[in-house]
Amino acid sequence: MQILIQTQRLIFKQITHQDLDALLKIYQSPKNMKLVPNAKFDWNKEKLWKKYERLNQNYKNGFGIYTILRKEDQFIIGEAGLYNSFDDEKHLELGCILDHQYWNKAYGTEICQALIKYAFEKLKVEKLTARMIKDNIGSKRVSEKCGMTFSKEGISENGYPFLQYEIKKEDF
Repeated sequence: MQILIQTQRLIFKQITHQDLDALLKIYQSPKNMKLVPNAKFDWNKEKLWKKYERLNQNYKNGFGIYTILRKEDQFIIGEAGLYNSFDDEKHLELGCILDHQYWNKAYGTEICQALIKYAFEKLKVEKLTARMIKDNIGSKRVSEKCGMTFSKEGISENGYPFLQYEIKKEDF
């Protein structure tokens, strides 16, 4: 297992084919995906793996999407990562999808705090951004708990009202 980050309760590791069944269940759950912009429900293993291949080309640079496991039993509870959404490796986007069973248990905050620390200390990123559907109260709270500040509200190109939060290295 190629581990990127460990927290008190969690392990972040590179995604492998062995993770696909568990991650696919998360992606196929309408409850999990209702607050994800552009959520699709027609995922299969091949489509999901292609998504990961595309987004994880930056593993070599230290960022991408990672499988999130509970330390206690190695159970996959979701995915999280850092994305080069702004075509600037000094300004990355932070994102996370957790299975709904793990909502409101502080996993989201633990994941985001770990990614923020990793991005600023290891990758020397200057700024992180988190974007979420406006109705996603949980992600808004997690962003604020992690020291991110509201920076923008708008409508995405796909028509979703969104909120944007940011944190800069000097504010970390």
